[in-house]
Amino acid sequence: MSTETATPIYSPKDFESNQEVRWCPGCGDYSILKQMQAILPKTGLKHEEIVFVSGIGCSSRFPYYLNTYGMHSIHGRAPAIASGLKASRPELSVWIITGDGDALSIGGNHIAHLLRRNFDVNVVMFNNEIYGLTKGQYSPTSPLEKVTKSTPFGSLDHPFNPAAFALGADATFVARGMDRDPKHLQSMLLRTHEHKGTSFLEVYQNCNIFNDGAFQLMTDKATKPDNTLFVEHGQPMIFGAEMKKGIILDGYKPKIVSLDQYGKDDLWIHDEHDRFKAQILVRFFDDPRVEGNYPRPFGVFYTEERATYDDMMEAQVKVAKEQSEAPDLDALIAGKETWEVY
Repeated sequence: MSTETATPIYSPKDFESNQEVRWCPGCGDYSILKQMQAILPKTGLKHEEIVFVSGIGCSSRFPYYLNTYGMHSIHGRAPAIASGLKASRPELSVWIITGDGDALSIGGNHIAHLLRRNFDVNVVMFNNEIYGLTKGQYSPTSPLEKVTKSTPFGSLDHPFNPAAFALGADATFVARGMDRDPKHLQSMLLRTHEHKGTSFLEVYQNCNIFNDGAFQLMTDKATKPDNTLFVEHGQPMIFGAEMKKGIILDGYKPKIVSLDQYGKDDLWIHDEHDRFKAQILVRFFDDPRVEGNYPRPFGVFYTEERATYDDMMEAQVKVAKEQSEAPDLDALIAGKETWEVY
């Protein structure tokens, strides 16, 4: 540091806490934690400028393992607590760590309103398509007919598509990564941090105890190339073991084509600012084990600039203070539409 107020030069190890990490051996949470610790020094922020807020679940142990401020809150309510924190301390970098059950079941109402309000916070949702902490019940993202302890004959629930849910709630940043692609996940976490507004990052995370291999086709070296599509802004959608498959739009319907028959200029060029096409993209959601289905996309699907709730609230408070040096609280509560009864 050149001065006392300068930001220290941190290493990933500086963001490791002194707490014992208590996840099952082999859990995908370890990778997500490691990638988070790797990117935090790159943010240029001090320990005391970063806060992690979590709900309930395996993922929600996250704040204990980071040398930052943090809060382990209550089931599904992390967005409410994080919103209050951001409203009162807008200068802080606030991260919400949640899981598919915590966010989309009991917390579904909270996460939806956080996204539409557009607080400047970051949401990282670990999706393992199961309830891990409570030992293997089906979750809102479990596939149809999934056999679990709570669905012995198979789930009848149509599963949530988290990215589609976020777009439907008018999120200003929607992306997806996976625990077993560290380099890509780091880039997604950095993009999540850099976005001004509510960032929603879904991370495919393997629960090797209760739902092992849920994303194997997308993570195994032998099957990953034909079952994943990594999108980049301004680039054509190309995938496959030999990068000879592409996606075109036939009207509004995506179609897989061979690059032996189509040129790169004929393909769908990803535009992360096109909300309409992003909604088509995130619907590449059918089970990839069924022959003929599309690859699962990863990357930033959509981003836009929109005024944040915390900035607008701060401006509104400033105007209210300027209108009167000593506001009359009773008059404010009574409002203009009141009357007196004699």
